[in-house]
Amino acid sequence: MQLDQTAAIATGIRRAALLYSRLLLVVGPAGSGKSQALATVSERTAAPLLNVGLDLSRLMLELDVRQRALQARPLLEQVVEAARGGDVVLLDNTGLLFDVSLRQDPLRLLQGVSRNKTVVAAWTGTLASGTLRYAAPGHPEHRRYPATDLLTVPVGTDGEEP
Repeated sequence: MQLDQTAAIATGIRRAALLYSRLLLVVGPAGSGKSQALATVSERTAAPLLNVGLDLSRLMLELDVRQRALQARPLLEQVVEAARGGDVVLLDNTGLLFDVSLRQDPLRLLQGVSRNKTVVAAWTGTLASGTLRYAAPGHPEHRRYPATDLLTVPVGTDGEEP
């Protein structure tokens, strides 16, 4: 299954490179293998693999809550642009982008930073019935988006939408 997911991600990267918003989401629940799939792609392509939670939180350490909300996008852009290794960057541990104190729309944020580089981002959630979700309904970080215009690779679901 790992080989199929890696191949699906490689195909998705080629497709994403042709779009205005060059974003590919690797979607699956926690523990489904997203991180391993991204690590394998990184090893095979030499694309940098970034830990968004770690890299972004380091840059936000000295900022207060208001400043973090204002600087989230420019700081994420800085992290992505600083990544060496060509035109593709892999983003793992993206949960920080959903923190309600940042007051961001995580999908729009990822789409925005994917205009200059192809971005492959881990998305801890589900893809079902044409809907991309993050967190359970009622959870403060819950997000729901129509998946019709998004490039996605499901992980941990045997390649099929539930």
